[in-house]
Amino acid sequence: MAVQKSKVSPSRRNNRRAHSALKKSQYKECGNCGELTQSHHICRSCGTYADREVLRAAAE
Repeated sequence: MAVQKSKVSPSRRNNRRAHSALKKSQYKECGNCGELTQSHHICRSCGTYADREVLRAAAE
């Protein structure tokens, strides 16, 4: 089992963890209806993905 030679200071520990934070979700405007949607996801309002109708709209 590995045993550390000396204590890791809080500064070194936090520097190592600096890149593991979660990123904010990126939103883009839907080309069909103009609502904000996540990238690479189906638009919830009109049901399109990559200029194709994948789901039927809820209003129909």
